[in-house]
Amino acid sequence: MTGFTHRCQPLQMEVHRELSIVPIYCASSMTSAKAIGALKGQGCQREMLAPPLLHREHGPGLSCDCVLGELCNWRSLQSASIATMSALPLRLLLCFVVASLSGLAQDVPPYTEDCRSGTYPPSGPTFKGNVSWYTVNLDQAPQERWQKLISEKKTALSILIQAIKDLATSFFPSEKIIKLVDTKLPLLIGTLPCPFGEEIKGIADASGLPLGEVMLFNIFYEVFTVCTSVVAEDKSGKLYHARNLDFGLFLGWDVKNNSWMVTQLLRPLVVNVDFQRNGKTVFVSTSFAGYVGMLTGMKPGIFSLTMNERFSIDGGYIGVLEWILGKRDGMWMSFLTRSVLENATSYEEAKTLLSKTKLLAPAYFILGGNKSEEGCVITRSRAACLDIWELDLKNGTWYVLETNYDHWKAPLPIDNRRDPAMKCMRRTSQQNISFGTIYDMLSTKPVLNKLTTYTTLMSVSDNKLEAYLRICPDPCMPW
Repeated sequence: MTGFTHRCQPLQMEVHRELSIVPIYCASSMTSAKAIGALKGQGCQREMLAPPLLHREHGPGLSCDCVLGELCNWRSLQSASIATMSALPLRLLLCFVVASLSGLAQDVPPYTEDCRSGTYPPSGPTFKGNVSWYTVNLDQAPQERWQKLISEKKTALSILIQAIKDLATSFFPSEKIIKLVDTKLPLLIGTLPCPFGEEIKGIADASGLPLGEVMLFNIFYEVFTVCTSVVAEDKSGKLYHARNLDFGLFLGWDVKNNSWMVTQLLRPLVVNVDFQRNGKTVFVSTSFAGYVGMLTGMKPGIFSLTMNERFSIDGGYIGVLEWILGKRDGMWMSFLTRSVLENATSYEEAKTLLSKTKLLAPAYFILGGNKSEEGCVITRSRAACLDIWELDLKNGTWYVLETNYDHWKAPLPIDNRRDPAMKCMRRTSQQNISFGTIYDMLSTKPVLNKLTTYTTLMSVSDNKLEAYLRICPDPCMPW
């Protein structure tokens, strides 16, 4: 793979000896951005695509030739601390954009592969275990509902929140941001719609963690989720709904394990939850312990629902900031999905609520029903429904598949999970669609990538939800 070659000059002469890295400045005729260079003459071996774009470097204070998008071995950074490495992504964002303009594509074997087969039932190196089931009793007071689950998961939750704090302090070394979280965010708990504020209070009490930090944990998913979701109909009219949940983009790279730090720490928190009222299931969900919103869920016999983030300038950060500043006319995405799962009584009612409710952040809602052609992708801005892409068997649309880009636009070349996924769906064909063949598609790189935490398979008509912890061994795309 090739790219534009640039001349690099040191941004500063100070060498971070404990990290074996030095900031350098990359410039081209098109644009410029900060990047990170490996020191000590390690050079590039064509083994893996380093998420932080690396460069050939011959020693501290020397210039170097760097090729954007080059396949590099960056294992020379094994000694880097995770917290400091976490500061890289914001500096590198522009470099990633340049790389895409340089002809960098995501279809780069062995980081991509031909459509997989025979991966279901799950086994092998990409399978990390079944997701455990828990029950949440909606008849209990909101502050009490999560106590049993959190008592089992509080250590893992504490470790993750500490890692998030470490990431924050890598950007704001004075720790002022942590003080703001601990002192100011709790003041907003009463502004959250019922019952979410009370449930977050209960999770904080059960875990022993500060209320502001548990609230921050719940806010994170409004702005950092990257996913693949699909609804497909087989020849008999049976609907399948599935998704990979990818989370942790730009939230710290663990150079020792070649993976995203937050993604690793999230896997122990993945749970299946059976939400019950009067001893009967209201809806089921794959979620994270400590998180009260829903990203993946099913109302048995009625509909299934997943949510994917939609990137936009007028994005989740803006909505969250407006909420903090007092403008609260929008709904939190994950609170809306949970409310729909809990209260909607039909596919059409769910579609209406997801299409018309004003949001804090743009989103894609992927909805499946229990009848032929009840499947759609709802593309949302914060204020309006932009498009509803529906199953249409007469015109050959037997599946709808969404990643994180409007379906009528091309995805970024450096983040093209859509085309490989659709290629596998077409190759499978409607005749052969099943849990197994959909799991095969979701197990094919780069649909499966370093951000993937879990895969969920749902069948509304069979009242079945299966979820599996996932990992993508090297060589594997960072997203």
